[in-house]
Amino acid sequence: MGEMEQLRKEADNLKDQITAARKEMLDTTLQEATSGTSVVGRVQLKTRKTLRGHLAKIYAMHWSTEKTCVSASQDGKLIVWDSITTNKVNAIPLKSSWVMTCAYAPSGNMVACGGLDNMCSIYNLKGKDGNVKVMRELAAHTGYLSCCRFISDSEIITSSGDCTCVLWDIETGTQKTIFAGHLGDCMSLAVSPDFKMFISGACDFTAKLWDIRDGTCRQTFGGHESDINAIGYFPNGNAVITGSDDATSKLYDLRADQELITYQDSSIMCGVTSLAPSLSGRLILAGYDDFNVNIWDSLKGERVGVLAGHDNRVSCIGVSADGMACCTGSWDSFLKIWN
Repeated sequence: MGEMEQLRKEADNLKDQITAARKEMLDTTLQEATSGTSVVGRVQLKTRKTLRGHLAKIYAMHWSTEKTCVSASQDGKLIVWDSITTNKVNAIPLKSSWVMTCAYAPSGNMVACGGLDNMCSIYNLKGKDGNVKVMRELAAHTGYLSCCRFISDSEIITSSGDCTCVLWDIETGTQKTIFAGHLGDCMSLAVSPDFKMFISGACDFTAKLWDIRDGTCRQTFGGHESDINAIGYFPNGNAVITGSDDATSKLYDLRADQELITYQDSSIMCGVTSLAPSLSGRLILAGYDDFNVNIWDSLKGERVGVLAGHDNRVSCIGVSADGMACCTGSWDSFLKIWN
């Protein structure tokens, strides 16, 4: 038992060192730094469009860099929408209807999806004959696919219920890097604005920052008391936001390596399912199990608005690339565009 005790002491010692290092980096608190800033006025968004066409629960949506977005539903369809006209650009039938995630490539040439089939299917939207075909099926995960995000037309990152994230080469269909370290199902991931890092949130209550280039875990953020369901990058790339089943969202600063603020309200008892920052980062939109989206002032931690309109759990949310609209998807089978 002596060796075990020694190792335990060593681990505790390292933890103390980390705590001390984090204290050193904390030159001010967010409350102090923003004491001169007033809270954002009441944010009231209206439903401008409702995208109808899915026949079952919508599990995921993702904006392209243009005005289109893709959504995935357990009716077995991946639909690419024109958000202005509400027309369907593509309706792609899936082999497996148990889909949990979808992603739009930054180029707009491809979409991807995956779920309980344990693989990531890539579809080429710009095929020669106009038909959308499966371009590649990336299979190696031993658990469900919870999230996927393109780095480019040739690389994609996936997170899975097998506790790992994987960087894939789309051309060859092979794994380039396996990111292992989480002790629970990886539920979501977000790629940094410069595409060099990504952050993952998992059922071990932690978020981890990974370096795509060398495959290492750079930082780990604790503090949540339940599974992290949703994660996002702050627009400037210096902070990350997380949403958890413990009914809170948190903002973590990457440079100070610690939590800055928690977004919570005693009246909110249900978990966060999805979140997205506004283009400036001043607002954080978070979807909840109680069918609503709450809008938070990211600096002050106060709730400044609510989007109510869905008749079931809000499962996904995204802010368009130009920051002019947000889209929510729900288990009520509809997508709504707000601004």
